[in-house]
Amino acid sequence: MSTISVPLTPELEKRLAEVAEETGASRAAVVRNALKHYNEDIAVQKVLRAMKEPSLSGNLDDLLKSI
Repeated sequence: MSTISVPLTPELEKRLAEVAEETGASRAAVVRNALKHYNEDIAVQKVLRAMKEPSLSGNLDDLLKSI
């Protein structure tokens, strides 16, 4: 596992501390969880964009099997 240093605005730093306190999680765990949710959001956006493609139609499970 690697460690990084990320500059945060005072507002983000305050919110990070609040979430950590509210959840009982470490600040690192809050950031990891935020990145996990961000990745999930990106995946959903990709699916939604793909669903708008005229070349894609039919059952998504069948489409995923073909990939």
